[in-house]
Amino acid sequence: MQRYGMVLKLKPGKLDEYTRLHAAVWPDVLKMIAECNIRNYSIFHKDGWLFSYFEYHGDDFEADMAKMAADPTTQRWWDVCKPCQEPLETRAPGEWWANMDEVFHTD
Repeated sequence: MQRYGMVLKLKPGKLDEYTRLHAAVWPDVLKMIAECNIRNYSIFHKDGWLFSYFEYHGDDFEADMAKMAADPTTQRWWDVCKPCQEPLETRAPGEWWANMDEVFHTD
């Protein structure tokens, strides 16, 4: 299992909409997340920042993320959510959510 943390800015005035969207995530999106071996997935908000945490339980993260990105329902979901989001300028090429480096963990 690999832990992932990612960060993204929330556009001003979009918290209510983003919260409403995530109170009713489309079932097929949730199914795709599970099919791509993601577990224990959370998104947190603080002062205009979104932080996501999830655990990856598969063997090929890149392949699973490509599968998710190719899914038409997931693409439509992202299109609904993206107007609420503002990616970091310092993100890596190809990223929307910026990956974070883990600096501490304890069980």
